[in-house]
Amino acid sequence: MRPEFIKNTAKLYLVAPSFGCTTSPYEERLYKAIEQLKRLGHTLVVGPNCFLAEGKCASNTPKQRAKEFMEAYQSDADCIISVGGGELMYEILDYIDFEKIKLLKPKWFVGFSDNTNLTFTLTTLSNIETIYGACAGHFHFKKYKYDVLDTYLMLQGKKEFKGYPKYEARPDKTNPFADYNFDTKKIITPYKYKEPFSGVLLGGNLDCLQLLCGTPYDKVFEYTSNHKEGIIFYLEACDLNVVGIKRALLQLKRSNWFQNIRGFLIGRPLCIHQEFAGVDHLNAVIDVLKEYDTPILLDIDLGHLSPSMPFRNGAYATIEYKNNNIFINYK
Repeated sequence: MRPEFIKNTAKLYLVAPSFGCTTSPYEERLYKAIEQLKRLGHTLVVGPNCFLAEGKCASNTPKQRAKEFMEAYQSDADCIISVGGGELMYEILDYIDFEKIKLLKPKWFVGFSDNTNLTFTLTTLSNIETIYGACAGHFHFKKYKYDVLDTYLMLQGKKEFKGYPKYEARPDKTNPFADYNFDTKKIITPYKYKEPFSGVLLGGNLDCLQLLCGTPYDKVFEYTSNHKEGIIFYLEACDLNVVGIKRALLQLKRSNWFQNIRGFLIGRPLCIHQEFAGVDHLNAVIDVLKEYDTPILLDIDLGHLSPSMPFRNGAYATIEYKNNNIFINYK
């Protein structure tokens, strides 16, 4: 199910299912983002956990974070946006009522990184499209551009997106409102790409997906079986090193996650220049996935080296690679 695209007057509900915004630069950015979104015409509801750090490595206890999300989903808001990523969002899944969510009017949930724990499960368990994109704090800019603009336009129904010319390997950490520092040229590595390919997009942060694999929240085989049009997996890694990426992919592969596959989109990992005993971030992926004989695009504009393109989980799209860039057309 695809939620309704939003308008400039949409009501937005901010939640903190992982970290709350209590430290610099996240606190300043969220306050500024709230001002900016209101200036654009949106009504905002700020969840009770957004500016808290009451939990262990989290905004609040797992139950309280899940409660905040469920209240947001049952509200009259048009869209739910996570205020940030984190480390232990995985804890809240035992308290999320996915069956109840199925019965409610679908609404967009937007989040990045640790928010994979909901963007992915809402799609695979409740069959609702989600957006793996910029968190609320990123909307602090006076003028939206790149990944923030694309996330905003995706919520409004834009269908065509393309990658960005450069990325920042060394962001400015002295100013919480600093612009992007595009200091590194992007280089996409294609593998077995011959022509545009299509399928249903599914994916997120590999660190989180590895933890979901094999648990009661793993219904990937059932989901992919119901989509005969095929699946395109998009994946990006944060804390995993090059060997960890290879191990994680092997785990998903052995759990039949990649049946009915049409292609892979692999983002820039934080360990992009790492090499260990002959393993680098490129062959770590190719060695595991090459047997599927499908196109793989590596080091696309996705991941924790900004900017990162937004992706619609559960949406059918066509992927094209040309002139060292990626183009995504949602159907």
